[in-house]
Amino acid sequence: MRLSRFFVDSSLSLGQHELPEAQAHYIGRVLRLAAGAAVQLFDGTGQEFRGELLEVGKKSVRVELREQFAGLAESPLRIHLGQGLSRGERMDWAIQKATELGVAEITPIVSERCEVRLKDERADKRLAHWRQVAVSACEQCGRSVLPLIHPPLLLEDWLERVEAELKLVLHPVAEPLERHARPASLAFLIGPEGGLADAEVEQAKGRGFQAARLGPRVLRTETAPVVALSVAQQLWGDF
Repeated sequence: MRLSRFFVDSSLSLGQHELPEAQAHYIGRVLRLAAGAAVQLFDGTGQEFRGELLEVGKKSVRVELREQFAGLAESPLRIHLGQGLSRGERMDWAIQKATELGVAEITPIVSERCEVRLKDERADKRLAHWRQVAVSACEQCGRSVLPLIHPPLLLEDWLERVEAELKLVLHPVAEPLERHARPASLAFLIGPEGGLADAEVEQAKGRGFQAARLGPRVLRTETAPVVALSVAQQLWGDF
């Protein structure tokens, strides 16, 4: 039987721990787990812990962790995804699937054709939401290390800061992805729903990015990272 697996946003070690109220509610009221149930926890450091629920209350859950072991190894290809900011579920989908596909860092990118603008409190709420999307994806797919979800950046700022051995911007008129040599680290730039403007593609090239294409069809902004990351992991990563 598969163990229920949860992320805990605090350092874990062998022994007894009391879980946060939000997780206590989910474990006790939503999943209806009871004392004696086996669980597996991880804290994002790459370590996993197996144990047993000792007490399950409405607002608190106590667990005893009895086994510690290394979690799944991360991909040897470190990928930083610059994803054009898009609306609601499309952005959630991109972050969820990028997490499942082993991306190390994600930065939402604000570019010319973005239809979404986030400011102040709303931006903070969206960032917290995206990080929870990534947490849930890690819980589901078995990753033991959380990807870094950065606050949104203007395209020009991200281009100036991002570092990678190979930097690629997706473009329909370019060399196929497989023509590039195997890198140790990779930065992908993917446009928003309206795509990147030609001037933005040229701006990226001026910052060391090379144009690459995935195939003859134009992909949606939430589909492009799934395909690009899958191909990259197949060519140079752990697929």
